[in-house]
Amino acid sequence: MATARDSAPERPQYWVVPVVRGLLALIPAVVITFSQDHSATLGLVTFGAWAIVSGLVVGALSLRFVDDRVIRSLFAVNAVVTVVAGLLALTVPGGLAFLLFLVSVWAAVTGFVELYAGFRGRGRTSVARDWIAAGAFTAILAIVFLLLPPDAVTTVGFLGAYLVILGVYLVIGGLSSKWAAAADAKAAESEQHL
Repeated sequence: MATARDSAPERPQYWVVPVVRGLLALIPAVVITFSQDHSATLGLVTFGAWAIVSGLVVGALSLRFVDDRVIRSLFAVNAVVTVVAGLLALTVPGGLAFLLFLVSVWAAVTGFVELYAGFRGRGRTSVARDWIAAGAFTAILAIVFLLLPPDAVTTVGFLGAYLVILGVYLVIGGLSSKWAAAADAKAAESEQHL
């Protein structure tokens, strides 16, 4: 008899992806938090460096640990969009208006794609709720950046706050998935011995 785990779109080791993604988000959050310079330049450099590394690493891990072809494609799109946004942040000379525009567009696209992946995986995997939450956090960031008054300190502060919230949520969600999978494996082993 097939179990819910057999039809899940991701592999049991998938917990590594949100943990790594969360840890990568916490690094620029710490940089922003402890920097006295909250200029648009800091925002662009921090976002750009994070986006490139996160897009490449998380994209590669998602391709390795997601089995569902459509969801894997969605995460590949997110990875490419994230890397491109990072490259633009680091190479295009721009100020606060460019930071607001770039992060808004990036967050709208990647937030929607992750929300879609979460709704598509709902009922087949417990990590779908994490995809929905992360997509919602990112979509909310897009709205906040669209509505923000042009103030660099507030903008960079909200970027740091987003990264903290996302990072902590993903680390907790990833570790919870790992522990739940370990508990399920232990229960299955106990059943076999009965």
